[in-house]
Amino acid sequence: MSNENAQELIIGIPRGMSFYSNYPFWYGFFTSLGFKIVLSDPTTKQTMSEGSALVVTETCLPIKIYLGHILNLIKKGVKNIFVPSLQSIAPKIYNCSKIRGLPDLVRNVVKGDFNIIEATLDKSAKGKGLYSFLAEAVKPFGITSFDVIKKASKDGWRVYNNFIVMMRSGMNYKKALSYALKGKILIEDAEATAAISVALISHGYNIYDERACMKIFDKLEKMGVKVYTALNLTDEQLAEGISTIGHHEYWANSAEMTGAAGHYLKDNKIDGIITLNAFGCGPDSLMVETITRKAKDAGKPMLALTIDEHTGEAGFVTRLEAFIDMLFRKKRMNLTKTVDIKEYDYTPQTNICETVITK
Repeated sequence: MSNENAQELIIGIPRGMSFYSNYPFWYGFFTSLGFKIVLSDPTTKQTMSEGSALVVTETCLPIKIYLGHILNLIKKGVKNIFVPSLQSIAPKIYNCSKIRGLPDLVRNVVKGDFNIIEATLDKSAKGKGLYSFLAEAVKPFGITSFDVIKKASKDGWRVYNNFIVMMRSGMNYKKALSYALKGKILIEDAEATAAISVALISHGYNIYDERACMKIFDKLEKMGVKVYTALNLTDEQLAEGISTIGHHEYWANSAEMTGAAGHYLKDNKIDGIITLNAFGCGPDSLMVETITRKAKDAGKPMLALTIDEHTGEAGFVTRLEAFIDMLFRKKRMNLTKTVDIKEYDYTPQTNICETVITK
């Protein structure tokens, strides 16, 4: 491939939806093929407003944010924007309709001079596996060699696996992503050092988008809380968690929701559960309802938070502070009960008033 052609390999990737889970792989894959990746800017209020203006009110917040990021890339002058259609991630394991139809949605509501680089991953259908998906993604750029695509996919998996290893060691998301993209790996001590530990149950696009979640990780850290998420768990732990909840995996997001919740409900180091879901998300509303019942049965305190583009930060923080304060008080009460206070006899001293001096 000539240098002139290599300079033409520019692809835009929106910071939304599957970006927060899959970007390490996309980075390794596309850069291995000589692409320059242009990311949309981090989410702002304007991103949310512009995306919301393109769809009906009932559309969930993550989709509105995603559309806002598409507009941001168009403003940057990016001509080719990667918009995958993730139909099924495993046999009979499906994504929600909005994720499955993402390219069609973008094509119909976003107007501008750009090309949608769409590829379909559908592991429930024949001939729609990973390599077919990757080949479809780079075909518009004239890359058709199976060997080249296969090698690039290995580079993608190398970056992704390093990222996952660091996340499972207890490293925070931003730090793990930064190291992985630089080709580095660092293992941290995962031992909890905070007085309170909570499990944050949600999708990556809800909790790792700092504007959408209103920097919930920073807020909890300032309260002296250690946070655990689905990315800190292995596939086996997530699968076991789904069984604990009593579900069969059907939705592609079941693992990071019911799987993570099921695991952390049994984990004694976790003091409470916080769920964060977007208003209007059908699959999430069902899963959160199940998690709520299971948390009650397990005696594990739980806070269910719902976000949309109108969510006020003051009320959001108030609910977080009240929940964490309750966890601290509950933990203090439990510690007090374990302290053995011995009874003893006490005789007050009464002779101090027996001598009265009079004039």
